[in-house]
Amino acid sequence: MRVAKKMKVALLLVTIAAPYSVSEAAAQCNISDAKLEEAILVKPELRDRDNRQIVSDLRTLRDAALILWSYDRQDDCNRILANIRELLASPSIGELGNNDEDEADQQLAAGEPALHSGGRAIGNRHKAGASPLIDIDELGPGLRVDEILGAEVRSSDDKIIGEVRNVVIGTRDRQDYVIVASGGFFIPGKESIVVPLRFLQINQERESFFLRVSEVEMRKVPLMPDQDYEWLADQAWRIRNDAIFESMMPTPDRFGRQ
Repeated sequence: MRVAKKMKVALLLVTIAAPYSVSEAAAQCNISDAKLEEAILVKPELRDRDNRQIVSDLRTLRDAALILWSYDRQDDCNRILANIRELLASPSIGELGNNDEDEADQQLAAGEPALHSGGRAIGNRHKAGASPLIDIDELGPGLRVDEILGAEVRSSDDKIIGEVRNVVIGTRDRQDYVIVASGGFFIPGKESIVVPLRFLQINQERESFFLRVSEVEMRKVPLMPDQDYEWLADQAWRIRNDAIFESMMPTPDRFGRQ
């Protein structure tokens, strides 16, 4: 699915938002008025596998309305609910919005933070007394998904590589992966790499992941070949990708662990 199509619900808001009257703006916002979950149950298009991102976008809009309600922004909350209802009323929601991928990329780039998650462009592993890192398979208790997604990933020389944007678990050969994107939003074939989870370490604070290879060595790693994750079924590609990480693993590793 193209980037533009994935984000079309968000981009569409600027074109369908209608001004509210004074009486509407003052009305108490009731999140259930969106009738979103009811629509998902009865509208086949919203249960189509190809439209999962649209459903996710609609739920994100509903969550935004809830946040505005919690800050007593009743008029803004109602405005978002109206957008949701208008989208749901469309005969074919999947065909709405702007399909210009270049324009979508430009819009999405505006949301890229100046610093990656964690906010530290310069690491602190060089400081005296820095706590040792922990291998993922020795971590206890385990990590929640929300502790993994968005976490920054650093090299052995403590330079930022990017941040975790997705997690793949449960492959037939029991290999788990994190997708590390260095350019913010996914741009397939340009800025995302597939990192075997077992090769990661994490700091004691559980704020940052570390690869046991340098930033220069990371240039040997191939880019994620497609955004639709077809590479998951390409065992030959995954074997080659994993072998590159395996070949770069130091013995003993560079963080002082034997």
